Amino acid sequence: MFVGILLSVYFYFNFLFATISYLYLLKRRKLIGFHLGMNIAMVAGGGMAISSGVILINEFPLHYMEITFISILIGMAIGSLFGGVFDYQTLLTGYINGLMMGIMAPMVGAAASNSLIFISFFQVFIIGSFILVMISSKNA
Repeated sequence: MFVGILLSVYFYFNFLFATISYLYLLKRRKLIGFHLGMNIAMVAGGGMAISSGVILINEFPLHYMEITFISILIGMAIGSLFGGVFDYQTLLTGYINGLMMGIMAPMVGAAASNSLIFISFFQVFIIGSFILVMISSKNA
């Protein structure tokens, strides 16, 4: 019961940090170069795809194919949104990286097999990546 609630909170915080980062980057998009923009799109699309896939496969372990499709769609959508802030090449980079990480995410989650320590460490990594994106865009 506790693990399910914690996974739901992690899932919510991932989208919350992605939304905050997106709104922050929208204001600063003219100051960010294309190389940093590509890295931001890759971090956002890939990070959201893999974190949603790991969380959802641990929440619903018998729905592997559905979770794969959902994580692919989340990764492609978030990668495209973040990449679209900069230009079309960056949009394509975020899209493809979200696709690839979405395909791999349920495999990583299944290998974790309900390890709350792994998932918590992973969440620190993903949220830290979004914080690093905001810090790097501020210093650009």
